[in-house]
Parts: sequence; structure tokens; C-alpha cells
Amino acid sequence: MTRRTVRIAMNGVTGRMGYRQHLVRSILAIREQGGLDLGGGEVLWPEPVLVGRRPHALEELAERHGLTEWSTDLDAVLADDTVEIYFDAQVTSARVEAIKKAIAAGKHVYTEKPTATDLDGALDLARLARDAGIKHGVVQDKIFLPGLRKLKRLIDGGFFGEILSVRGEFGYWVFEGDWQEAQRPSWNYRAQDGGGIVVDMFPHWEYVLHELFGPVTSVTAHVQTHVPRRWDERGEPYEATADDAAYGIFQLASGAVAQINSSWAVRVNRDELVEFQVDGTHGSAVAGLRNCRVQHRSATPKPVWNPDLPVTESFRDQWQEVPDNQEFDNGFKAQWELFLRHVVLDEPYTWDLLAGARGVQLAELGLKSSAEGRRFDLPELTL
Repeated sequence: MTRRTVRIAMNGVTGRMGYRQHLVRSILAIREQGGLDLGGGEVLWPEPVLVGRRPHALEELAERHGLTEWSTDLDAVLADDTVEIYFDAQVTSARVEAIKKAIAAGKHVYTEKPTATDLDGALDLARLARDAGIKHGVVQDKIFLPGLRKLKRLIDGGFFGEILSVRGEFGYWVFEGDWQEAQRPSWNYRAQDGGGIVVDMFPHWEYVLHELFGPVTSVTAHVQTHVPRRWDERGEPYEATADDAAYGIFQLASGAVAQINSSWAVRVNRDELVEFQVDGTHGSAVAGLRNCRVQHRSATPKPVWNPDLPVTESFRDQWQEVPDNQEFDNGFKAQWELFLRHVVLDEPYTWDLLAGARGVQLAELGLKSSAEGRRFDLPELTL
């Protein structure tokens, strides 16, 4: 086999998501499997160039994984003609400027979401990328999760009949940081630093709904900061200025209605940290990160409301588990492989910066809906 090397500037890999999911479980995992098989006796070998602001953290990361290239000078890395792809997993507030530099340098761009802090900025990136003729992609990892891939299999197989509604529950309790260390960085709870659950999660809900059930045509949302005081990484108290919970209703072009609750101030009483229940005329399903259960109309029990008697049946036991039927790779890695094939082989790829802008649009209008107390339509985005 012949090896083709592609050098990737990876900015923000000292952060939790950039390190765990993108560097270790995606790029390094591709290397551990011997590279990405392109067919015809050729294998693609990703070579990461670590980029960030903290030299000691970058150096330690490189040594830990046997990597040789890292830099705190993004401009110098982008000026290197041997670097073909720029990846961004920074905080959102730093993302637009860095991606603009990468586009100007002629690099293909792959980025975490949200792609920008507002819709105008997100659309501007999509236009710049189009005009530059580069390839570009946005991380939309949830649709590659085993549970949602099983759900997509059910949809494609016509299991539901007419889909009526989608109910989503996401979240967990994020500790305040005083008596137990918080599981998320403190900037997530400061609006001035780009924090907030709406800007974090509504872009996810946009592509999940769009890919599985069709475009979102309107949004009604209520946003709240349930925990107003938290403690940062140094143990210092601060005021939480960003929303930590959002309750959204999304009208879909198909006529179905989606309702999704997102919260970092909820204790988990479900099988997985995120679950979607889909109800249709012919059947229903509940899908999480990995599992998916179904109940067909032919096997639907006949519950009768009677508050005077104790429940004698287990409703959960009345559902059937959907089998794997295949091996599911890490969702981040699966999308990385598709994007790399898109760059190298020009294979089709739909999750681009315009798709990322739809997520920013939904978050922006969700916040506006909550602030003004009314529903907003989502016009179709074009460049």
C-alpha cells in the first residue's frame, strides 16, 4: 500500500472536546488502525500539527502521544504550504477570526459548532469558503451515534408511518463548583465569553431534526438561568450570566412537532443523558446515545387511567430493543473519515458551513423567542 500524508492544523486540542473526541478518538484512532483506506492500494495518513495558546500544555500533549509538531503561532502554521486542513475546536468567540485566516490561506476547514456567535458571522464564513473554493465541514456528531443511526434505520424502513411528534430530553446536573468540582468549564456559564446552553445545544438539535425528520420551520423557546452563582476553576465565585436551561418547541416542515428540553440543572432519571421519543401512527421509538427501543402499533398495550389503583405493569418492559446489526464506530471519528475522503477523493459531503449556519440561526432565534415571548419562523438560508 502507498501512504498519502495529510497534515492537519488542530487548534484547541488542549480543551476537553478537542482532545478526547477529535485528537485521541478520531485522528490518533485513525493512525492506530493503520490510516484511512482510500481503496486502490492507497491509505491516508493524518499528521496533526497541534496549535494553541499554552506551550507547556501543547508540549506535554505531543510528548504523551509521540507527536512532534506543535505551535502557538497560528499564522506561521497557516503559512506552511504542506498543511492542507485547518480544524477548530476553540471557544466560539475565537473561532471566526481563526477560520477566516485559514480560508484566506487556502486551507480546507473543518470546525466544531457553533461556527460563529451570530448568524451574520456564520453566513460570512460560508460565503468566504465558497468564494475561496475550499472544502469545508462542520462537526455534526450526534447523527453518527449508534442510537440515532438505529432511529434513522427505522425511519428509512417506514416503521413509524406518519411521524407525529418528537420529544427530546437532554442534560444532567453540573456541579456549581464550590463543594464539588464542575464538570464543564466556567466560560460555559458566562454570556460575555460565548457561554449558554442555547448556543451550545440548539445547533445540535437543528441538524438532528433536519437530518432525521426534516427542516425546522419555526421555534418557540423559554430560556432560563436556574443556577445564578457558580465557582470557577480557581475556586472563585462568579455570576452566571448565561442560560443553563432551555425549553424549545420546534415546528417541522413535515407537520410534526418537536419539543426538546436542554438543561445543566437537571438530575438524570432516564437511561441515557439524551433521549428522543418519536411517535408515529404505526409505531414509536425511544433512542439515546447508544440504544433504541420500539413499540409497534400491533403490540401497543391499552392503558387505562385510574389513579385509585397502583400500577401493576412495567411500561418500560413493553418495548423491544432494536438490535445493532452492525458495528458502530466513534461518531466523531466516522465524520472525520468522511470529511477526509471528501477532501482527498472529492466524495460528496453535505455538512458544510451553510449547514452550520442553520444551527446558529436556530440558536439566535431561540434566544430572541425567549426574550420577546413569541414564536419565530426560520427562513431558508441561501448564500
